[in-house]
Amino acid sequence: MSRKVVRASKFRHVYGQAVKADQCYDDIRISQMTWDSNFCSVNPKFVAMIVDASGGGAFLVLPLSKTGRIDMSQPTVCGHTGPVLDIEFCPHNDNIIASGSEDCSVMIWEIPDGGLVSPLKDPVVKLEGHSKRVGILSWHPTAHNVLPTFTICPCTAVRRAKRGWATCPRGVWRSTSVKSPGFTSSMRGSVSPLS
Repeated sequence: MSRKVVRASKFRHVYGQAVKADQCYDDIRISQMTWDSNFCSVNPKFVAMIVDASGGGAFLVLPLSKTGRIDMSQPTVCGHTGPVLDIEFCPHNDNIIASGSEDCSVMIWEIPDGGLVSPLKDPVVKLEGHSKRVGILSWHPTAHNVLPTFTICPCTAVRRAKRGWATCPRGVWRSTSVKSPGFTSSMRGSVSPLS
């Protein structure tokens, strides 16, 4: 004797409602790069998305109030020589965003209050010193101006993660290497003043 049991769920009869076209972002060329990142970042003022760009990497920063169809000539943040892999807004300053790229650099950008009116090509700070592409960025949630960056090297059987701690903007950059799975840390000793 078998009885059919239906799983009880609170969400069985919940239905979504599509958002109207004027409340969506439309016609944005999202990057086709295959990488483990979100390709976007949002804060209370802006939304940023990594887009396809020729001649390097770029990302789009839009005010949250600007929705609908996005013009193809919308200004972008374009300073990297390789494709942008990750972007992250600073949790302490809504106008600061960091970007990591295949060109082994991290750039810190300051977005004007009203958004971009022309392409932004010069970063506030450029952090160099990674030997591999920078794939993951994550601002420290409580310490101001601390940006851990991660690079993944798939060239060995065990994947190694290198972590670089950077203070931004206009500070002094110290990097620390961390290897997994043993997490042995060693100071690289390269300290360069950023002005």
